[in-house]
Amino acid sequence: MTEVLAIIPARGGSKGIPRKNIRDFYGAPLIAWSIAAAQQAQSVTRILVSTDDEEIAAVARLWGAETPFLRPAEFAQDKTTDLPVFLHALEWLEKNEGYRPDVVVQLRPTSPIRPQGLVDEAVQLLLQHPDADSVRGVVPAGQNPHKMWRLPQGAQAPMQNLLTVEGIEEPYNAPRQILPDVFWQTGHIDAIRPAAIWGGSMSGKTIYPALIDPDFTVDLDNLRDWVRAEWLAAFGNLKMALPARARRPMPNPIDLLVLDFDGVLTDNRVWVLETGQEMVAASRLDGLIFSKMRQAGVEIVILSSEVNPVVAARAKKLRVQAIHGVGLEDKGKALQNLLAERKIDPARVAYVGNDLNDLPCFPVAGWAVAVADAVPEVLRAADYVTQKPGGYGAVREVCEMILKSRE
Repeated sequence: MTEVLAIIPARGGSKGIPRKNIRDFYGAPLIAWSIAAAQQAQSVTRILVSTDDEEIAAVARLWGAETPFLRPAEFAQDKTTDLPVFLHALEWLEKNEGYRPDVVVQLRPTSPIRPQGLVDEAVQLLLQHPDADSVRGVVPAGQNPHKMWRLPQGAQAPMQNLLTVEGIEEPYNAPRQILPDVFWQTGHIDAIRPAAIWGGSMSGKTIYPALIDPDFTVDLDNLRDWVRAEWLAAFGNLKMALPARARRPMPNPIDLLVLDFDGVLTDNRVWVLETGQEMVAASRLDGLIFSKMRQAGVEIVILSSEVNPVVAARAKKLRVQAIHGVGLEDKGKALQNLLAERKIDPARVAYVGNDLNDLPCFPVAGWAVAVADAVPEVLRAADYVTQKPGGYGAVREVCEMILKSRE
């Protein structure tokens, strides 16, 4: 059997997005996406995370990867390249376990959105070509380098075109259609023969392409990239390797929006007066959009385990129905009864929750949403995770998405 080792490099000192490797990305830690891609590949026989960080190692193990060592600090600096990281891993495995893989796969966490089957495709391509030192994922380049320039003497001197093309005197003035096709390497996948790494290269000299649909192009360097990538994961209709389970797209149309109360319409805090009376905080941002939802024909219901009369009071203010005092284990059944009474197709229902008692409602509704600060189990089970936390605009965010889908 061909031994294929997937290595996921994940140092703890990220500067652009602090703690990004374990930051939640669309319902799962970022590193879980690369682990899932390896787990779902039939060719991969072992999955290892190389990290210098105990917390990252713990999260990696939780999602199914090995962390047999912590990477030395000298190989976890801002300017550390991939080569010493992979050499350290291979040397450690051989010295401590006598283990030498036939193929090494690199899965960078910063490219979490991978096509299904990409890992197996890259490994198979490498094995099919004995001359190949490695296979690297590439996409059509977004910018054509034949139209790029160098300023070798600064801005006050003539420019020089970056590339020349045989038979085309001025490629920078030529139509794009007659210029050579060019491709950009991504961080999705590298399948490498260990001999290349032992020889001092992460690729070797003979590199074959694994062609990737450019729609999957994601590289997380800053929070703007993060927002765009989560939107792509949620609405890009891409067949990608997903952690834990496949997430369902938002139904169109949605006829009913069902909301938990505490932690969704509120920020999950409670003020208790000396009389025992409780008070909560809600956002006007959430409430003001409810009238537009009604005008669009979308019903809204609050479904809560909370028995506090504040639930009914807030529902009355918002002019929506409230079903509250539901037993902690009974919310799923209560939602089923509501849909049966109103004769609403569950596939056209969205449910927004934040805590464990909301989980029974998720498979009942056609679209399950978790607020950004939901508990981890809910984040993992959700079809969509909001950008805003509960009580701070999460409900409005969902309402705006529903309204936009009905335009």
